[in-house]
Amino acid sequence: MTTTLEPLEPSEPLEPALSVRQVLTLERVLAGEPEVVAGAGQLDRLVRWVHVAEAPDVGVMLSGGEMVLTTGVLLAGDEEKQAEYIRSLHRAEAAAVVLGLGRAFPAPPDVMRRAAERCGLPLVVLHRPFPFAELTEEVQSRLVRRKFAAVSLSEAVRTALTGLITAGAPLQRLLDEVASHSACPVVVTNLAHRVLATAGERSAVDDVLRDWERIARQAGGSEGDGWIRAELGGRGERWGQIVLCGYRGDTATGRLLADRAAEALVLHRMLGGNSAHTWEEQSAQSLLTDLVSGVVPARQLLPRARAAGLPVNRRAFVPLVVRDGEPAQLERVLRMLGLSGIVAELADGVTAVLLSLARDQNAGVLAANFAARVRSESGAARTVVAAADARTAWDDVPAGLREAQHVADAVADSAAALDLPAVVRLRDVHLRGLIRLLRDDPHVQSFAERELDGLLCGADGDLLAVLRTYLATGRNKSRTAQLHHVSRPALYRRLEVIQARLGVDLDDFEQAASVHIALLAHDAQQP
Repeated sequence: MTTTLEPLEPSEPLEPALSVRQVLTLERVLAGEPEVVAGAGQLDRLVRWVHVAEAPDVGVMLSGGEMVLTTGVLLAGDEEKQAEYIRSLHRAEAAAVVLGLGRAFPAPPDVMRRAAERCGLPLVVLHRPFPFAELTEEVQSRLVRRKFAAVSLSEAVRTALTGLITAGAPLQRLLDEVASHSACPVVVTNLAHRVLATAGERSAVDDVLRDWERIARQAGGSEGDGWIRAELGGRGERWGQIVLCGYRGDTATGRLLADRAAEALVLHRMLGGNSAHTWEEQSAQSLLTDLVSGVVPARQLLPRARAAGLPVNRRAFVPLVVRDGEPAQLERVLRMLGLSGIVAELADGVTAVLLSLARDQNAGVLAANFAARVRSESGAARTVVAAADARTAWDDVPAGLREAQHVADAVADSAAALDLPAVVRLRDVHLRGLIRLLRDDPHVQSFAERELDGLLCGADGDLLAVLRTYLATGRNKSRTAQLHHVSRPALYRRLEVIQARLGVDLDDFEQAASVHIALLAHDAQQP
């Protein structure tokens, strides 16, 4: 079998190493009219060096990866020597043998061709006289330049990552830098193959994460497929790994990149006081924040959720938002109850929890058990566990999380005063909850501004506070005067001013209700 080689296109990007195929497409080599007469399926072998040798026992002088150039002058006329020559090169793991046709061999020798085919060793013949020195010089110089370029790339990555760490950059910024140099998805996992962070082109990352556990344990084991791993750890303890997924360059250069990245991540952890557990929290926070915001469609986030270890197949999802609960405490409660879920702090004192339950489990009972244990563990009377009803479709999870957040916000200022159930739902917060859900509606915002305009434009902010207390206490004047530390006559004068400015009669139930709704809508807009 013979193979015809075409010149290397000038626009084709150069790899950090040369394969046999690439060597044969160099312009100087093409001048010798190369023809592959055996081992055509092995042309992607990497060439470590080029060696000119005529000795029949050259194999003992090789260390592997060499492209051997010969005229075969010492092999002519001895078929046994010809066959043994090929076998010795195969044993030495040579990359290929190039035979210059001429006086010794005017045509490709059948014995050498058959032996090379059996061994899977590329055998190339040059049909035109060719100075081997030119080929050696060309290939050696290219190999040296490429090795230097690989080392330079490694140092450039190290310098860039060190600079980012010194500047206090977050983990994601470091991984983005690694992904820009490797041009492939980058994944950081713990020892259980749970994904802690990713970087790279979003669609490529999603493809990798779609069936992450199977890929990571099976296909991800072969560096030949472009999967390059580097361990994360220190002081004798491993706690994770970084993986370049589908790296298309030279494996050795990929290892250098992965090693530089691993060094930087370990340094980032040491200097920042971070831990693998903290990175897990960051991963969960990114996922839940994206779900709540709705910026990224839920379906696109499903691979990330699955790779983070959240069971997603045939499950029911219970969105929870906890106020005044520590994320570490909530994770501990999940483990104690044997529940699957992810936990992340959305804002100061506000933590989201997404439970993943089997569909035959009682979501209401398990959510109540979780809330009761959280309150028991925290010992805080103001701890609020808000929930939305269980969702069986992943696409409905973002709306559920936002609903739970609205409920938690609605009772934030009055949790201690209200007789709340263990798990607070939208139906438990009544009008206040409805207003929270509608607070972003322009009609509601316009209504609040119109109804309260007389007070919002005034200079006396105390009047708004008095109105708020008066309506919250069911228009109890004695209680309002007591809470504001004023006399009854002083309160009456203030209420008269409020009614005059708003143009309403607060003794009229409908007008008072309208003002109360407007005030709730106004308060819901405040940070």
